[in-house]
Parts: sequence; structure tokens; C-alpha cells
Amino acid sequence: MVLLSLAASHHDLDLDVLERLSSDVHAVASELVGSTAHRFVSGAVVLATCNRFELYLEVDDAASTPSARAATAEAVARRSGYTASQVDAHLRVRTGTDAAAHLFSVASGLDSMVVGEREIQGQVRRALTAARRDGTTTSGLEALFQAASRVSRLVESRTGLGATGRSVVGVALDIAERELPDWSEVRCVLIGTGSYAGASLAALKARGAGDIRVYSASGRARAFAAARGVRSLPATADLAAEVSDVDLVVACSGAAGAVLGVDALAAARQGSASPLTVVDLALRHDVDPGVRSLPGVRLVSLHTVAEHAPAEHAAVQVAHDVVVAAAEAYEADRRVRDWNPAVVAERTRVLGGLEAGLSELPEALRDERAERALRRRTRAALHAPTVRAREAARAGDAMTYAAALTELASIPVPTVAADAR
Repeated sequence: MVLLSLAASHHDLDLDVLERLSSDVHAVASELVGSTAHRFVSGAVVLATCNRFELYLEVDDAASTPSARAATAEAVARRSGYTASQVDAHLRVRTGTDAAAHLFSVASGLDSMVVGEREIQGQVRRALTAARRDGTTTSGLEALFQAASRVSRLVESRTGLGATGRSVVGVALDIAERELPDWSEVRCVLIGTGSYAGASLAALKARGAGDIRVYSASGRARAFAAARGVRSLPATADLAAEVSDVDLVVACSGAAGAVLGVDALAAARQGSASPLTVVDLALRHDVDPGVRSLPGVRLVSLHTVAEHAPAEHAAVQVAHDVVVAAAEAYEADRRVRDWNPAVVAERTRVLGGLEAGLSELPEALRDERAERALRRRTRAALHAPTVRAREAARAGDAMTYAAALTELASIPVPTVAADAR
């Protein structure tokens, strides 16, 4: 099996492009794994966030990777409105150790808009959970994503990245507060009830905001707000009117299409002189970007966060070293798992044959001491080529592995009857 990563992120693409690529991404994974035309793809996990779209595939062998890449481009193209060739051009391809290192780097927050951000760890875990639910994961992808979570914790413990609490939400609120009253006086409407909304609400409370109302077009705001000690707005409320006299709007619902339009907000704010800061953390734009043109309205978007994200610091190099070492160790362990069955088969042939021969000896010819000695000699003969084969697998040395396997294959099953006598 070969690990294949196809990824697009904020490093290379505009967020609008990422939004289109991310359309119905979980259906893409199900299509690739479930289609009889794509039997070379045995598993798929999708990691889609506000600033990245990534597919991790397990394919039959290296020869199948071009077909898997083409099938992915076609599946994404059908949902994004791009052509397959355009999709393919947007996706960066990685395999093996490079793919594992990339996921470990992503899970550790090293590839984020805000280096060391905390949210990505949960997003990586939820990506695996979604693949389990959809039936698209495999034992190999399970091992990869679980290893990524372990590496992210190791990076944090060794470098402190993530412990500082930097996040997309945190940076966005840092930018927003420059033109806000004291947080204790801020009147805020939070749009959304998902995981990002939960993180945003916690961040707002931590800064001292108390006047927070929650809105959701889905009708989930009441339960969400009650569980967190804030107020809610009914789903039938006129959202533009509700935000016309507040200081801050934080939008992160991820709804399909803007829930707060420029014309509606302009009409609601007509004659208002109070400033309004809008923080839109939704990839698909909860708020029409045109609101930035309205008098007194300031928009903080994901583009703004990307421009103001803190630069990397000294701990990042240490974190990169941890990630590279972890990826090499993971790939070595994977090779041992993949190559070991042939070694086990040869050992079973010899040791199993020996035990079968001993079991067929008449009781009168059985000699416990002689049998123990024969087992020791047989295991000793198998030991050296077994160790060489496994070390070669760990190192990726196919020639040495093949030679060790050939040596194992040349070891005959002991002639039990003659040796026993």
C-alpha cells in the first residue's frame, strides 16, 4: 500500500478557490472508495478547514498513484465547477514519508495561518471520525492520523507551541479590538453554533465580553446559548436589524451563502453613526464582503488574519525537527509492517514444519532434550537473516531485504526423525 496526499492550502491559493474545492468534500471520499472504477483506492480521509483542503488516500501501489490523482481531480471538478485539469493544477502531491511529514506538520499547527494554532488538532481528529462514519478509512490511515495527533502533542510539549493560545479566532479578535470599546462594554452578536462558534464564544468571554447574543438560521441558537450562559436570537429575527446597533459581529456559521447581506445591513444602518466591526471567520463568507464599503463598517476576514498572523519564532525550527524525525520513524514502522509478512511466512514454514515433524514421531523416539536442542539450532539459523530483513525493511533497503529473505527461503525444514534418533 502507498500513502498519497493531495493538498491545497492558503499558502498557494486564494481562500475563494479553497472554498470551491471544498464543496461536498466528504462525498468525494465516499465516491473514491466506493466506486468499482476506483478499486485501486482502498481508503480516504478528508481534512477540510477554513484555509486548507486535503485528501489522504491509501492506494494499492506506486503505479496506481497517477490514476488515484486523476480520479480525485475528476470527483472534485464535478462539485467545484472547475475542470479536472484546473483541480489537478491546484493540488500538491506528496507520497510516503513526505505525505506523513506534511500531515504531522499540519496537525502540529506549523502549516497554519497562525503558527501553533490550537483548533487544527481537533480538526484532524474530527477528519478521522468522519472517515470512520462514512466507512472510508483503513487501518493504515487510522495509524497515520492517530500518529499525527501524538506528534502534535509531542511538538507542543517540547516547544510550547499551542500553549500560548494563538488561534485564528484569537488573532481576528486582536485585530478587531483596536477599534472597539473596552471588552466589558462591547455589544456582540455571534453567528453560528458549531465548533468555531464555541471557540469564538469562549475567546470573547475570556476577554471580558458579557453582552453576547447568538444567532443561527438553523434554529440551534437557543440550546447553544442556554448551555453557555448567553442570550439567543430567534431564527426568524431580522439579523441586519439586530446588528445595526451593536459594536461587534463574529460570524462563523459556515452556511451556504451569506446570512448577512450588504443591502440589508445598509438599510438597517441608515442614519447610524456608530462604528461596527464585523469578523467573518467562515470560509464561505457568512457576511457579504461588500459590507466593508458601508460607512462606519470595518470587516476582518480570513484574508485579514492571514496578513496579520504572527511570524514564526525560534521554537518552530525545533518543532520542524520533531516532525521530520516522527515522519521518518512512522514510515520505517510502516515498511516493517508491510514487509514483515514474507519474513513471518518463511519462519512459519521452517518452525511449523519442525513442530509438525516432531508431533509425528512415535512416542518411543521422543527425546525432550534433543527436541529442545533442535529447536534452538533451528531458531539460531533463522535469527540472523530475520534481523537483517527487518532492519532492511526499516531502512527501506530493498536489495538487502530481498537477500535476507532469499537466505530465509533457503533454510530447509529439519529432518526430524534422523535428528531425534
